[in-house]
Amino acid sequence: MASLGLPLNKDVINDVTRHSIVDALWPSPTNSTIEQQYLELEPYFDYYIRQCHNALVDGGHHVLTRTHQDIVDIARHIESNGTRDSIKVHLKSKFTTPNRPEEDSILNNTIDLAARLHLMVNVRSTRSFISGQMQLNWTNGGLKDCVSEHFKESRVLGSDGIRLDTLFTAANLERIAGIRVRFTDNLADHLRLIDKDDKIVAVFHHASFLHRQTSTVLPTGLKEETIRTLALLFPQHDRSTRKWLNKQSTKFDGMLLRCDPLRLEDRQVETFHFWHDRLVMLKQAFDQSRPATMSQWWFDRRNGVQWYTFWVAVLVLVLTIFFGMVQSIEGALQVYKAYHPS
Repeated sequence: MASLGLPLNKDVINDVTRHSIVDALWPSPTNSTIEQQYLELEPYFDYYIRQCHNALVDGGHHVLTRTHQDIVDIARHIESNGTRDSIKVHLKSKFTTPNRPEEDSILNNTIDLAARLHLMVNVRSTRSFISGQMQLNWTNGGLKDCVSEHFKESRVLGSDGIRLDTLFTAANLERIAGIRVRFTDNLADHLRLIDKDDKIVAVFHHASFLHRQTSTVLPTGLKEETIRTLALLFPQHDRSTRKWLNKQSTKFDGMLLRCDPLRLEDRQVETFHFWHDRLVMLKQAFDQSRPATMSQWWFDRRNGVQWYTFWVAVLVLVLTIFFGMVQSIEGALQVYKAYHPS
């Protein structure tokens, strides 16, 4: 497609080019159950443009990619389970000057960029701590094996007593437990508590990307389970969640509120495999939190008896203060009248 031949270093990608990129990276599945017109890929392309600009710094001397077609070509090699070395061999033909000193670094940067844009995972060939994001280190072999190893189904934490009830939403994490939600563009960071006090949780909000995603590099079931976690945290018909989202300053994928509602059996923590341990840790942080502000006391209905007891005590205190003030004012008026009879 001609539109894929356009340069990467543009601040705006037109609609025709966007559709071409999406169709080339993730061909629309024939059995798709989601109406494509509901997908909101604007947040994905914000990420796409940002990643390209970062890679093309210093005049693009650190990568070989120059057009969207270059990204698509590498993504197709990744999809065909090409190894990092085999993709490097394919890319070497693009060098105008062979055997450059920094050749290997440029090749790795080029492959990493395409992998990140294809999967929205922070893929790197070398370890980096600059971004603060969890990193998937891919140094050799095919990316599929590397991704499978990273997202392998493993349960370390027990889940006895953990219930993912309807109170467990993103809005309530913040207004009841004081756990702030930080939207992330890195799938590897999804549901990760990212500060030492367990008061910030990263949430991968790109529901449209997940619905459109058809890559075989991601483990089977990962995208569906990730969508279920979003349906859990952002209930489709919950007004408080919608109101909370509308107050967020960060741009988010509107498809968050169109994930199918979960049935009771889908809410059981045992049915989650890839995100099981992170869900357990997040739910434990939520359950163990105690109200610290009046706002949190108001919204925290987890213990009905405690909630009523607290607010009855507050009401009694307010009334006591009010009547105390009334009596004080009445006494002051009586003293005033005693000294100033009419």
